[in-house]
Amino acid sequence: MRKKKLLTLLTVLSLTLSQSMTVFAVTEADVEAVGKETAAGNIFIWFLCAIAFLKISQKIDSLMSSLGVNVGHTGGSMMAELMIAARGITSAKNVVGGSSFRGGSFRSGGNSSSVSNSSFLSGGLAGAVGRQFTQSAMQTMTGHASNPISRRAFESSVKKGGEFANNVTGAVAQGNINYTGSMTGTQASQALSSYLGQTGIGDAPSFSNVEIGGGRITGAETSVEHPNGSSFGMYHADQYMEPSGNYETVTTADQSTWYKQYASNTVERTPYMTGEGKIAYHENLVQKLPDMPKRKDRV
Repeated sequence: MRKKKLLTLLTVLSLTLSQSMTVFAVTEADVEAVGKETAAGNIFIWFLCAIAFLKISQKIDSLMSSLGVNVGHTGGSMMAELMIAARGITSAKNVVGGSSFRGGSFRSGGNSSSVSNSSFLSGGLAGAVGRQFTQSAMQTMTGHASNPISRRAFESSVKKGGEFANNVTGAVAQGNINYTGSMTGTQASQALSSYLGQTGIGDAPSFSNVEIGGGRITGAETSVEHPNGSSFGMYHADQYMEPSGNYETVTTADQSTWYKQYASNTVERTPYMTGEGKIAYHENLVQKLPDMPKRKDRV
């Protein structure tokens, strides 16, 4: 009777796992469809289920051997399994994000948190995968690495004004530019529209020459209020003092507060020498941003 129950349990377990393997498959279409944690986390889930199946099978083999039923060996020593586990985790980390910045850690400015190897698994597997995938996207979008899965996930999210794209943009925007780098180009302009919550809005401003990083965002804005285009500067309120002159306060998608200033008309005087040997000036009306406010960590 005991043999029959064990054989039935083993059969049910094998069938269940064999029917569940399709759930853990990761394809390029899955990445586009479900996004960051779900697609990348399947690698960890499949790996842990494989280890769990190995241990359960080993226990069942031991019980059946004690009943006189010949079985094969399904597991080795604990040291060998730990070595396999370490190699599996390393491979999965390489798939979902690549190596970290400088010395195996990512550092950012302001109030942004740091992600290091020592905290890789903190917050559970979903948290670990999320941090690694976000970091991979940051490296890719700032030119420090090239990960096609991270790039596709970011591009898909930014077109929808998604949370993933906004989290990546916010981390780059508030990061230490010496380590995080900066985001520029067309994708930076699209990322800024998403970060400001303006994706899909009919009369939303358009941006150009955008640079995001180091606690500030600069570029040119064309909008109803600025039909001819106007340069602007945004400064993270946790990292910069309040600007002098006119400014407005902006709240971004990640609930961060930013000071925003536009360029104003300024007379630019260029000296030259007249025919009589006197100094005169050419005067031109140009748009110029106010002086950048002081950083709080340098006051």
